[in-house]
Amino acid sequence: MKIYLNKPKEDWVVDRFVKEWSKENNKITTKFARNADIVWNIAPWTWMNIPKVHLKEKKAVCTIHHIDENKFDEVQQKEFFERDRFIDAYHTISHNSKIQIVKLTKKPIYVLPFWVNQKVWYEIKDKEVLRRKYNIEPDVYLVGSFQRDTEGHDLVSPKLSKGPDNFIKIVKDLYLKHKKLTVLLAGKRRNYVINKLKEAKIPYIYNEMVNFKTLNELYNCLDLYIVSSRIEGGPQAILECGITRTPIISTDVGIASEILNKKSIFDMKNYSSCEPDVDYAYNQSKKFILPNGMNSYIEMFRKIHES
Repeated sequence: MKIYLNKPKEDWVVDRFVKEWSKENNKITTKFARNADIVWNIAPWTWMNIPKVHLKEKKAVCTIHHIDENKFDEVQQKEFFERDRFIDAYHTISHNSKIQIVKLTKKPIYVLPFWVNQKVWYEIKDKEVLRRKYNIEPDVYLVGSFQRDTEGHDLVSPKLSKGPDNFIKIVKDLYLKHKKLTVLLAGKRRNYVINKLKEAKIPYIYNEMVNFKTLNELYNCLDLYIVSSRIEGGPQAILECGITRTPIISTDVGIASEILNKKSIFDMKNYSSCEPDVDYAYNQSKKFILPNGMNSYIEMFRKIHES
């Protein structure tokens, strides 16, 4: 069984998965679609880069990360149904996303969270040394968010699917309890949150783009990570927090209910009583470390190949 992984090349989290997959599974991964048994469109729009003849002759798998139903207009629906004619099976990250996809297709749908690479994401126990490295005082209450929050078309409007308005509301309440609270941000397009933090005069530290080593250290500096999204496929930050034993709370999106304790999942009515459960999240995240996390994918592709 040979797999061709259709690469998005968009500086997105999926590009990391492509690199990790190709490195760990080079014996069953081919660089050419014509030599493959399975064409894996790991980003849904990449199907258009594959000659239709290969999509017809091979088993074609498409990963749907999530569907933002507020933006799922006639153009996106048309593309979905056009692509669906060439797809043999779908993969999605969470059961929440499967509920959306099952309304649109009769093709098989496999649910598998992406793996988490424990060589990249791991706990660092000496927090004081880490904080000194990044000039963060030991008594600061550090709240993290490493997901983009601003729309790309104007770099001002909030990306509402990510819930940056929710994030700001929660942080403002936390600031009343922790006067030494600071927000630690990473990633691109953080304009909306930064502007709101400035308005509220809440201290923040911004690391726009950092390597994985640094990002892992930043996770390990945190007192709390908040996922405040309305819609998500993952997010992968949930697994990364889990495996680094970073305290995390999240809305009930994506894989949250599969990784986090119920008491760590909130809505905007009960977030003040939400509590991280580091041990629970760690034990759930361990199920998806290498090689187990990738072996589940190989088994999925084997079933599709043999169907």
